[in-house]
This record gives sequence, structure tokens and C-alpha cells, in this order.
Amino acid sequence: MIRRLNLGCTSFLFGLLVLNPAFAETISGALAKAYQLNSTLNSARAGVRVVDEDVAIAKSGYRPIITGSGAIDYSNTHSRPEFGHRTTELTTGSFGVEIRQTLFDGFQTKNNVGAAESRVRAQQQSLRNEEQLILFDAASAYMDVIRDRQIAVLRERNLQFLSEQVRAARSRFDVGEGTRTDVAQADASRSAAVAQLAAARAQAKSSEAVYQRLVGEPPKSLKAASPLVKLLPKSLDQAVAMAREQHPAIVATQHLVDAADFSVRSAEGALLPQVSASAGVSEEYRESSPDTTGLNGRSTSAGIGLQLTVPIYQGGRASAQVRKSKESLGQARIEVDVSRDRVRAAVTSAWTQYTSSRESVSANRELVAAAQLALNGVVEERNVGQRTTLDVLNAQADVINAQIDLASAERDVVVASYAIVSAIGRLTANHLGLQVQLHDPDEHYRAVKDKWIGLRTPDGR
Repeated sequence: MIRRLNLGCTSFLFGLLVLNPAFAETISGALAKAYQLNSTLNSARAGVRVVDEDVAIAKSGYRPIITGSGAIDYSNTHSRPEFGHRTTELTTGSFGVEIRQTLFDGFQTKNNVGAAESRVRAQQQSLRNEEQLILFDAASAYMDVIRDRQIAVLRERNLQFLSEQVRAARSRFDVGEGTRTDVAQADASRSAAVAQLAAARAQAKSSEAVYQRLVGEPPKSLKAASPLVKLLPKSLDQAVAMAREQHPAIVATQHLVDAADFSVRSAEGALLPQVSASAGVSEEYRESSPDTTGLNGRSTSAGIGLQLTVPIYQGGRASAQVRKSKESLGQARIEVDVSRDRVRAAVTSAWTQYTSSRESVSANRELVAAAQLALNGVVEERNVGQRTTLDVLNAQADVINAQIDLASAERDVVVASYAIVSAIGRLTANHLGLQVQLHDPDEHYRAVKDKWIGLRTPDGR
């Protein structure tokens, strides 16, 4: 991109952008840093780990519940004086263990586990979508920095050119070859150029701040980037078809439909009979002084039981929850269509932006060459008195505007290519070939889904 602007502009670009190409950042390197360092992306990964635990929570319905209990009481009783001032001390205690196991709960646990697993898959797909959004934003920020730095350099070169025109206009006025109007016009153009340069530098700083927020490091020298031609579909129809099948936003909503379906079945299970079994062992202790009842000592008891619960009427709560779950299922199915519409619109928008940007790049290259040639001719004609200073200023403005439009168009064509790849669901670290260790959300999921006990997380916290 930088080399394409060297129609009379090579020297000023060298100093700002390509001081040492060997150490310049590439767009792949920037995206790799964003993949590893971006705080929003790391937060989304933590969110997936939170949802993973819902599977272990749901599976707890298959497992027994063990409880222990214990109690101790002490009493000291003083009889009235007429009874001989006798004191009685009584100590009692008990402890026991009970195990309760659900045998049948109307398939609620089974469906709760299915819903939890579907939500995990949906969250993983949402993470994939978030990764794509972050990588696209980082690519856009990368190209924004390159474009805005180029524009700042172009504005600076424009100011140098206009400063030279001011000097030339005053020199001609001093020797009687120019007019005061020529000097005023040159001064006005130079003042406008100063303001434009300040605004361009401010915009470049703003783009650098956005880049640092997304990538995690401030931008230094950045190499020009090329469109992702190899990853682009051959046609818009093919791009739309690919997006419908594999875009993570669509896949995530499909998993949420599955989760909502399981939730309906779980709610219906509350209307079915429940069967549970229990077993327990307890020991009681009694010591009375004096022992007037003969009950001092210890006793041990054990028991086992089976409980059947048949719901008859629950005030309408269970029925309302079933209806609510069915409405949620209907909404989840509609969300699939919403996601497909959004993805299709994103693919179409990115594709049209890409094709128009490519045409714009070609047109602006020709425009830059023609505007530069026209400026050179106007300057020569002005030097022999056939053109005015205003003609030179207008020609220079045409050159600068054409160069800025070219820089913007070259930025747009690269960003649009990344937008297409993102819209079809392939803007991933794997497809981009980023030199990073790929994040595997299944690793944490496998570590916790069947865990029976333990307070520490898989990473040791």
C-alpha cells in the first residue's frame, strides 16, 4: 500500500512508516497478539468456563446426597426445698448419617443435563464469534493506523508544498510579477493546511489508541497488508451458503434451540411421579444423674426407606413453567432465523464493499497519476505566466485529495476482505495461520463435567 503512493511521495513515507522493515509489525503478528492479549476475548473465555460448571451441577441430580447430623443437650434441675433440695443432671446426645438417592424424577435430571450441555456448546460457538469480532476489529484498527499515518504524512507534505508556494508568491510579488491576491491566497491555503495537519495527527493518535486497546501493545512500524484473497469464496452466493452452514452465531442459536427443547421436557417432568430411596444410621446417648428411669446408655438405630411422590395439583405453578418453557423454545427458533438474516446481510454488505473498494483503488491510482501530472504542468505554466497561483493551489488540492482517497480505498479493500471472511465464519486463528497456541474450550469442559467433588478449579485456584 505504501509503495503505491510513491508518485512523488516516496521520501516522506520512508521516514514515518518504514524506518526498518525487518522489525516492522505485520497484520498477522498484530492479530496473534490480539488473540492472546485482548481483555474482552479473555473475559469471553472465562464466561465459557463459568457455563461449563452448569453440566456438573445438572449431573448432581444423578448422585446421592449424604448428610450428617448431631446434637447434644445438658440440663440441670434443682428440686424445691420441700422435696429435699435434690439436683438432677441430664445429658443427651445424638448423631447420625443419612443417604438419599433419587431413583426417578420424571427424567428431569436427564433433560437438565442435556440443556446444560447444549448451552455449553452454544457458549463455545459464541466464543468463536467473539474471537472473529475481535480479530476483525484488530485488523480494522491495524489498517486504520496505516491509513491515518499516511494521511498525516500527506498533510505534512502538503503543508511543505504550500509553504513553498507562499515563499514563491511573495518573491514574485517583490519583483512585481505577482499580486497581493496571489500572496493572500497562498497564505490562506497554507493556514488551512496547518489545521488539516493537526486534525490528521490527532486522528492518527486516536487510531493508535484503539489499536493498543485491541492488540494490547502500541503500534510501531506497520507493514502494508493485502486482502485475504485465498480465503474468499468465489461468489456472493457461495459466501452466503457457507455462512448459513458454519457461522458460529447461527450455530450458537441452534444449540440454544436444543437447550430450550430440553428445558420443556424437564418442566414436563415435574408433573410425573418422583421416587427416592433413603438409608440412615443414628446413635443416641443418655446420661442422667441420678438415674431414676433406668434409661442411661447408648442406643443405635438404622433404617431404610422408599418414597413415592405423585403430584396432583401444585397451584398451577408447574403448568405455567411448562408453558413458559414452550414459549422460550418458540423464541429460540425465531432467533435462528434472526441470526441467519443478520449474517446474510453482513455477507452481502462486506462483499459489495469489497468489490466497490477494488474498483475504487484502481480508479484512484489513475486519478493520483493524472492529478500529479496536471499539477506539474500547472506549476510550469504558472512559472511562464500562463497560470495563476490559485490554479496551482487547486491542482495541489486535487493531488492531496486523490492520494487520501487512494489510501482510504486501499484500507477499505483489505478491511472488506476480512469482513467477508468473518461473515462466513472463517476469521479464526486456525484459518489465518496465526502463530499462537489455539485456545481449546473443550479442555476445561472435559475437566469439570464429571467432577464429583473438589473446590479447586482445573487451573489450581
